[in-house]
Amino acid sequence: MDKNTILGFVFIGLILVGFSVLNKPNEQEIAQQKRYNDSIALVEEAKLAQQEQLKTQQAVQPADSLINSQIADTAQLSDAFGAFDVAARGESKMVVLENKLVKLNVSTKGGRIVSAQLKNYQTHDTLPLILFNEAESNLGFTIVTNNNRVVNTSNLFFEQAGAITRDNKGNQTLTMRLKTSARAYLDFVYVLPANDYMLDFSLKANQMNTVMPAGTNSLEMQWASKIRQQEKGYTFEERYSQVHYKFVADDVETLSATSDDEKKLPNKLKWVSYSGQFFSSIFIAKDAFTSSNIKSVKETENSGYLKSYTADMVVGFDPSGKSSTDFQFYFGPNQYKVLSSYDKELEGENKLLLRSIIPLGWGIFGWVNRFAIIPMFNFFSTFISNFGLIILLMTLAIKLILFPLTYKSYISSAKMKVLKPEIDEINARIPAEKMAERQKATMELYGKVGVSPMSGCIPTLLQMPILFAMFSFFPAAIELRQESFLWATDLSSYDAIWSWNTYIPLITPYFGNHISLFTLLMTVTTIVYTKLNMANTPTTDQMGGAMMKWMMYLMPVMFMFMFNSYASGLSYYYFISTLISIGQTYAIRATVDEKKMLAQLHAKRNAKKDAPKKTSSFMERLEKMQHEQQKRLKARK
Repeated sequence: MDKNTILGFVFIGLILVGFSVLNKPNEQEIAQQKRYNDSIALVEEAKLAQQEQLKTQQAVQPADSLINSQIADTAQLSDAFGAFDVAARGESKMVVLENKLVKLNVSTKGGRIVSAQLKNYQTHDTLPLILFNEAESNLGFTIVTNNNRVVNTSNLFFEQAGAITRDNKGNQTLTMRLKTSARAYLDFVYVLPANDYMLDFSLKANQMNTVMPAGTNSLEMQWASKIRQQEKGYTFEERYSQVHYKFVADDVETLSATSDDEKKLPNKLKWVSYSGQFFSSIFIAKDAFTSSNIKSVKETENSGYLKSYTADMVVGFDPSGKSSTDFQFYFGPNQYKVLSSYDKELEGENKLLLRSIIPLGWGIFGWVNRFAIIPMFNFFSTFISNFGLIILLMTLAIKLILFPLTYKSYISSAKMKVLKPEIDEINARIPAEKMAERQKATMELYGKVGVSPMSGCIPTLLQMPILFAMFSFFPAAIELRQESFLWATDLSSYDAIWSWNTYIPLITPYFGNHISLFTLLMTVTTIVYTKLNMANTPTTDQMGGAMMKWMMYLMPVMFMFMFNSYASGLSYYYFISTLISIGQTYAIRATVDEKKMLAQLHAKRNAKKDAPKKTSSFMERLEKMQHEQQKRLKARK
């Protein structure tokens, strides 16, 4: 990493700062946002008032609190549960829905899916990969009866309405029925395709308007789940676990991944995703979820869980049964090509954008991953099964594509290097207190020989999107999960060659309790490459030579702390990439004659002496700034 790389980081920082300043809201936008927030507050106050009124009407009793009590008298059951008294007691049984990819357990208590197993995956310790079980999840719809009793479907007992049916495509259909003492009933209908992670889920009413208050057109629902730790590295996996949600006519947003978070969302939502690093449970509404309140809470380390997610939402409901309330569940991997296949099914405002739950990076970094890195990865995966070799081929391809930029950057540094004696002469002739005059003389020298300091920085900037894209790609690539290469048993996690249990202050929180070999190799090769570049880069007092030199050597050590717990596939990529860069540097150096280069620069300078003097716009601006600086200095004196 040379001074051009440092300049690249500086320019990126300036761009980000400028972007944030330009996008700062004006007073009118702030006032508009305040009015919007005030309107939301009024809606919430009205909702709370309605809830309080409902609680006080005719001594409403929450029936859920009475479920576990020993109520034997039929009259008491009817008083507590209204028409749902026949479902207040029963026996919990499991019904299995299963295809080639998933195994789902549906309980008669609540009629809900209480367990989801992904059959083609295992945990890091080779156990069956189960997203959640009955104790770790909940899904229920709140129903108000016509005698003002409040019940929740998760606490009532359903019956399986007939056997599981299978059509000629292999789609399985299961109907769980919630009966009442009248003719009314509510069906939960599940349809699981033969080879899919997505299943349909519908609420179908039959004369429910006879047991519910007139005017009912919606139901409140609750969806909760704990996210299990499936990988060996808690800190890294927890960092990539997050709640995502998509507005019906807008983009995907998230709750905080680093702290507890809660949001009240009055706008309509299309779906909510409970995501771990590599697997997700996604609840999709055919129409929309409204008045949503979504919450994420971090679990303690060693608890076996990463986070707890809850969502309280409202959905449309037709008690008469003329129309059903339709949803879809996705229980599966966070795999780009799988999620993208569902996105292609719907367009316009209804497009799902499920692939957005995969953290491929924002802006241009995400584009590089979607349109370059992922297609390249999938291409090599079609005929190579060893993912270590795939990463090696990807690295070679990327370095080959970027070689013209690498060559241009090296030549720029070499030109600066051969001019170092003349720059040293300028520094010796002009004292350090006349820094503006030094800079002017240096830039005049560069202009005369046709060298631009920016010519080496621009190629470095053009390579940055790929560098950051790969940083996002490897930790999110489920294809690397539990794939081994050399000593690394899992390219999606760290490759520890030495571990310890002792907690070391200031070390363990940032470095972990292990040493990753690929990270160590990456650090060593980066230091070697830095030393190689420093030998080819002129350092002067103008650039703070000594300080910059130490910074260049310190950065690889800082990256070692950062990457030690990251995916070994990422460290392996950076190690191979840096190794190739070292080879390219030696190869280019062998073909460059510095004496000849210096002679060419001097020849160019002599040719310019006879040519009409033409100052570039950049030099004009620089000279103007220097003149203004000199005027200010004289004014102070």
